[in-house]
Amino acid sequence: MNSLGSAAGANPPVASFAGSSHSDGLKNRVPAPRIGDIRLAGPFFQAALSGYSDLPMRVLARRHGAAYSLCEVMLDQFLVTLTDRPKTRHFLDIAPEEHPVGGQLMGSEPIQFAAGATKLAAAGFDVIDINFGCPVKKVLGRCRGGFHLSQPEVALEIVARTRDAVPADRPVTIKMRRGIDDTDESRDHFFQILDGAFALGVAAITVHGRTVKQRYVGPSRWDFLAEVKRHVGPERTIFGSGDLFSAADCLRMINETGVDGVTIARGAIGNPWIFEQADALWRGRPLPPPPSLGEQAEVIREHFRLCQATYGEKRSMIMMRKFCIKYSASHPDHQSVRDALVKVACPEDVERVLRDHYRGDLPGRYVPREIHDSQSEGC
Repeated sequence: MNSLGSAAGANPPVASFAGSSHSDGLKNRVPAPRIGDIRLAGPFFQAALSGYSDLPMRVLARRHGAAYSLCEVMLDQFLVTLTDRPKTRHFLDIAPEEHPVGGQLMGSEPIQFAAGATKLAAAGFDVIDINFGCPVKKVLGRCRGGFHLSQPEVALEIVARTRDAVPADRPVTIKMRRGIDDTDESRDHFFQILDGAFALGVAAITVHGRTVKQRYVGPSRWDFLAEVKRHVGPERTIFGSGDLFSAADCLRMINETGVDGVTIARGAIGNPWIFEQADALWRGRPLPPPPSLGEQAEVIREHFRLCQATYGEKRSMIMMRKFCIKYSASHPDHQSVRDALVKVACPEDVERVLRDHYRGDLPGRYVPREIHDSQSEGC
């Protein structure tokens, strides 16, 4: 397990205020956000994605401009019993270049939740993020994730115990959806948790614009994000989530809602370039072109190398297959490349596909929005 250096010393330089006259840039001069005392370099983050946002994905997101990243969500009871075994130690691995990085936690019992948070803090995660948003049926059935939006008292006890359990200088944050459903009671519960969490010392709250019952169907309600930001005011930090599939989407969410930053989920799978594209617009520069096929090949190779270092060769092939399928979306001949990548079984297969389909500096493409229609977002 990699050790954590000083959180303050490891942070990237703070971005200057980003005024822009570019049509896709921010309308106003907006500072880079903060999470407690952690100063971020920009407002675009890698979301927690179950089964995806492991160390290799996070490292590549950071190298391509993500100012902050979150690990895939972990269960409190899993963390409490986790030992340093080769098969599971990667869950708590952190690369030195990742900081600041958040550990996301999900569970049902406040006491055990606090114990899991302590384990994440001890592992070196800079921020402890509480998941009150996951809409997966089996998660809800075990009174975890988005289920807590139906029980504000328990949710706030979890927040209080977590805040008390981790070091005072380690920020605690929350991920929420806009409620269980669209009833008045659900709305009241949302704001009760939102206000109560800030009163208990939470540093920032990420809000997804869909309800738990809505899951991933239908549009995310960005007008609700705007309402939440107006409600808490400029002194409290709100991040937005939902329907962020391009750099322009990310800037538009900030422009239209006033949130302090955005977490990119589905839009970042196999597409780390979305962060540098969004960052360029935020800084008033033109939108960068999509990565060339040569650039794509180099990132796929590096992702594979990071996977091998994290999981070993055998498991890295299983992990890389699902990522390669997503990377193929940036290729103009998407379907042919996807068909070739789903068959890879060894490193030589990956290299052969790259040789056959990613030759030279031919242009790539921005990922079409319809590619994301069948994907679900992270918890």
